[in-house]
Amino acid sequence: MAWRIGKMARKKSGAMRVAAVFCLVVMGFLVTIGPSGLLAWQDNAQHLAAYHQEIAALTTARNELRNRVDLLDPNHVDPDLAGELLRSKLNVVRSDEMVMMRPK
Repeated sequence: MAWRIGKMARKKSGAMRVAAVFCLVVMGFLVTIGPSGLLAWQDNAQHLAAYHQEIAALTTARNELRNRVDLLDPNHVDPDLAGELLRSKLNVVRSDEMVMMRPK
């Protein structure tokens, strides 16, 4: 009976080794090829650089819009911007101005 227990313990030990090796192989596969693995780092770095460029462009556009909004402050409107908006939106010109159309 004692030799049976030793044989069963060896079978369990072998099964545990196989399970441990399988887990190590799966973890190695995920470290190499997984979504955040070694091979995905370069792709993620490229995406990050593209996002930084997009953020820079959007920040520039936001700052330009913020400047125009500040110039349209109801308490003190910038006269140049008001004239520009009147001319572009309402087609208003003075009698002493000459309008020159630009080809698009």
